[in-house]
Amino acid sequence: MQRMSQLFTKTRREAPKDEQSRNAQLLIQAGFIHKEMAGVYTYLPLGFRVFKNIEEIIREEMNALGAEEVLLTTLQDPALWQKSGRWDDAVVDNWFKSKLTSGGEVGIANTHEEPLTALLTHFVSSYKDLPLYIYQFQTKFRNELRAKSGIMRTREFMMKDLYSFSRSEEEFKQFYEQCAEAYMKIFERMGLGALTYRTFAAGGSFTTGFTDEFQTLSASGEDTIYIDTEKKIAINKEIYTDETIAQLGLDKDTMTEKKSIEVGNIFPLGTKYAEAMGLRFRDEEGNEKPVIMGSYGIGLGRLMGAVVEVFADNRGIIWPASIAPYDAHVVVLDGKEEETAHIIQELERAGIEVLYDDREDKSAGEKFADADLIGIPWRIVVSKRTVEQNQVEVKERSGGKMQLLPLDNFQFSSLNFQ
Repeated sequence: MQRMSQLFTKTRREAPKDEQSRNAQLLIQAGFIHKEMAGVYTYLPLGFRVFKNIEEIIREEMNALGAEEVLLTTLQDPALWQKSGRWDDAVVDNWFKSKLTSGGEVGIANTHEEPLTALLTHFVSSYKDLPLYIYQFQTKFRNELRAKSGIMRTREFMMKDLYSFSRSEEEFKQFYEQCAEAYMKIFERMGLGALTYRTFAAGGSFTTGFTDEFQTLSASGEDTIYIDTEKKIAINKEIYTDETIAQLGLDKDTMTEKKSIEVGNIFPLGTKYAEAMGLRFRDEEGNEKPVIMGSYGIGLGRLMGAVVEVFADNRGIIWPASIAPYDAHVVVLDGKEEETAHIIQELERAGIEVLYDDREDKSAGEKFADADLIGIPWRIVVSKRTVEQNQVEVKERSGGKMQLLPLDNFQFSSLNFQ
């Protein structure tokens, strides 16, 4: 249980005026994040709990793929990136770089294809050492020019980046599709599945040909996609040409234009980085071959911001139960702390995590407004009126439905809102 009287953070009466995006306005107003500077945000206690819940969902799905978790360094040796041709700002223009006092430069990581590939040259030599699937949760830094979308486009952010290392194109493609399915599971677990489309896109600086983005429909999205709702696939506007449509076997007449938020991406990398770093293996016949690679990214803050953009209403945030900071928001009124303690005890006995609004300096209206703003799935109210009726009021944040449960035999599992 977390008492709101003991939280060092506070809600605000109004959204910050220097933020353009809905996600930043609400998350700052509700006390989930704090803006340090443009494109840089601190995660406060409530926000960090949401963040960790997102991280755990992703970790579970990555582990289910058989991937191994590591933590690579943020500081980068320019020599590795010069080998792949990506150190030059003319190629990748969003680097943060720093001068060393001893001379020379060091890079501040924005992705990790090069260092991880170089690392594996110490561990991979035979076909028996492959395939490998390696991922991390690591802070990335990008010199973002358009840091105006709250936590969805920042200069410092946490990325889940996974890299696959395969012996053949067939082996790579099999894992690539498995990872695409895992991504959809992640989005489904976060309530975004019905709104998220696997989207064909251009490769950018990472690769050539098509890559895959995962785009979630949102009126506030920065991207424009064209979707085929029946086939559940889409094309990014950047490559939406008659040639591409024909190549993908789609019909322009069935495609619908929508605004969207990119919540993940996966890239076929071929042998580009393996060749540059010298990552090779000997097959069963003794022939030396380069490793075939793929890259798979999800920005945790971007995903969190997308959830806020998609589900928020005019009263505040609405968190899906899977990532909410707490399961239930308990509000005590009229000095009924003793009865409330009984309810909280029963909730915790059932494994329900509780945010307890025990603040004595707030009115009922202020407490209810804050509960809506914070957006925890269930609001439970214990007041003079409910106690006199031997009842507890339980309200669902997303649908607004309300139900009364008996105070003396309170069982949260008896809720029925079908």
